[in-house]
Amino acid sequence: MRVLIIEDSEPLRKPVVKALKASGYAVDATGDGREGFYLSQEHAYDVIILDIMLPGMDGWEVLKQLRAKDNETPVLFLTAKESIEDRVAGLRLGADDYLVKSFAIEELLARVEALGRRKYARRSPRLTVADLELDQAAKTVRRGGQELKLAPQLFALLEYLLLRKGQVVSRSEIEEHIYDAQVSPASNVVDTAVCALRRAISVSAESAPVIHTRRGMGYVIEDPGE
Repeated sequence: MRVLIIEDSEPLRKPVVKALKASGYAVDATGDGREGFYLSQEHAYDVIILDIMLPGMDGWEVLKQLRAKDNETPVLFLTAKESIEDRVAGLRLGADDYLVKSFAIEELLARVEALGRRKYARRSPRLTVADLELDQAAKTVRRGGQELKLAPQLFALLEYLLLRKGQVVSRSEIEEHIYDAQVSPASNVVDTAVCALRRAISVSAESAPVIHTRRGMGYVIEDPGE
């Protein structure tokens, strides 16, 4: 999944970005509200982490403009404001969750995971296809009972395909949700990653293919025989 963090405090922003990337998220980050709003219009994010007190455009206005443009990306407010009134105001503007500074990184990661599942109408952190299971909370992948060790980006790719199970996902959609702004859209990074993922989840000759290419359209993950 791809996350945007808009937070002007560099000592806070850097460890949050590091923790998110270590958990397999693609992350874009900025300390300016106006730039953050621009990024939110240019890319498809799964979750936006938004500070309130920002230069350029404050978090209230960023959120207001997002919702005015029918952008329904889940938003987690980060703020030093603890009053009930501030929390209620943020929720009424369209925020999905609210985390008061200072917070534990583990709690932030858990809230981001929950918001990401909500976007795809999922309650359980377990995503399955055939005998393959991915646990979003534990960050584990098993096939036929055997645990697989996937690199963070391959884990993210598998997670996104499973969240879209049964749907054809285009290369551009994968680029938007799995890779940050550092990756060139013109590269063959998606095809290469899908090939690597197929190899990684083929644990034996009996492992049925679950990732299929739809020529000219993209990829779909589905149960064998569907």
